[in-house]
Amino acid sequence: METSEKFDTDIRFVCRGTFVHSTAEEALQILEDALLGVDSEGKIAFIGEGKDLQKLSENFGFSPSAVTQLQQHEFFMPGMIDTHIHASQYSYAGTALDMPLLQWLNTYTFPVESRFQDVEFAKKVYTQVVKRTLRNGTTTACYFATIHTDASLLLGQIANDFGQRALVGKVCMDRNDAVKCYRETSEESQEETYRFIKELLNKKYPLVKPVVTPRFAPSCTEALLAKLGEIAKNNKLHIQSHISENLEEVKLVKELFPNSESYTDIYHKCNLLTDKTIMAHGCHLSDEELVLFRKTGAALAHCPNSNISLCSGVLNVRNVLNHKVKLGLGTDMAGGYSPSILDAVRRSLDSSKVLTIQDPEHKTLSFEEVFRLATLGGSQALSLDERTGNFKVGKDFDALRVNVAAPGGPIDLIQNEKPQILLEKFLNLGDDRNIVQVFVAGKKVVPFSEP
Repeated sequence: METSEKFDTDIRFVCRGTFVHSTAEEALQILEDALLGVDSEGKIAFIGEGKDLQKLSENFGFSPSAVTQLQQHEFFMPGMIDTHIHASQYSYAGTALDMPLLQWLNTYTFPVESRFQDVEFAKKVYTQVVKRTLRNGTTTACYFATIHTDASLLLGQIANDFGQRALVGKVCMDRNDAVKCYRETSEESQEETYRFIKELLNKKYPLVKPVVTPRFAPSCTEALLAKLGEIAKNNKLHIQSHISENLEEVKLVKELFPNSESYTDIYHKCNLLTDKTIMAHGCHLSDEELVLFRKTGAALAHCPNSNISLCSGVLNVRNVLNHKVKLGLGTDMAGGYSPSILDAVRRSLDSSKVLTIQDPEHKTLSFEEVFRLATLGGSQALSLDERTGNFKVGKDFDALRVNVAAPGGPIDLIQNEKPQILLEKFLNLGDDRNIVQVFVAGKKVVPFSEP
């Protein structure tokens, strides 16, 4: 967003046009002919009406002639939030989808992830995944890396260099009999987790933080899970893992943890269910388990592409929302073959419609509801909603400038459509060609200026 004049130091830039976002009360709020100003710290300084341009310019000290005017078929929306993505699996995204979860992990995932001991290989993959997700409008990503501390730290550095908001997790797993070269001892896992957290925090990256990451219960002993819960509590950190993705996995968990009442109970006993916890999938959680999620403040990452691609299950999102459990969307790449949250939006709608086909009483999700899950819902799930997720004064300006009629893009507009229709068309038909600019904390990060 270029301007020919400089604002006073307090205001970085001002935009005028259509803004769409979600609030706690409304799944979709449309602000037409709005003025939004971003301050020197990248935060939203004001939101007003276009007719008040002169008054706002006097109050905030900017020149009306320096305001960026959006085109007729453009709008700003909040940046999309990927609450669950495996950065280390990007190299084989779009392939290897012919097996169920546990066999898929052993055959494809663990051998590939073991290669990240090579930091040059890691640099190549992680650079590409950060650039790809940013181009697709992911302003915040919650990343699984691998068990390798140095490569995981490198992912944090790359996200910081490109300006993406990120939670980065060094994976922990002290139980893996399938691939001998990809496993830690419990002591190694704890020590390297401490080192990862300390070194990443010492970098003082403004937008990149560590997240405690037990891979999932089947690959961790209870002793390790408990220790990771302690580490997260003592350092007030986020936690991420997987839960109830696949029925075979749920059965295995019962065998490995016979003294636990449920899959959720295992994590709960180990202090891994907190208001800063995000658990992926949850396709087969019971209502009792969802109640425990609600009580602890833990959230779910809905990964519909992966759920379908690996034949894992179909999450009943309506039931999760009815239980008032925090919920965001995830790509779960490479179990999900797309790195775009737009794909997660579409698969979420498809999955909901499948449930309606099976049960006509099921209330199908609307595109407005799924739009909220992709933005504000994701920020709530990651407990980042005080900083991002919508266009509220004081929040960071994490935003996408979308041109629905982008030249050479995938959408043809036949008539002058209202903003709600433009948003719906973008969510169902759009891609990175329609995302002409991406902002994180007020900084334009796409198009790229190479770090």
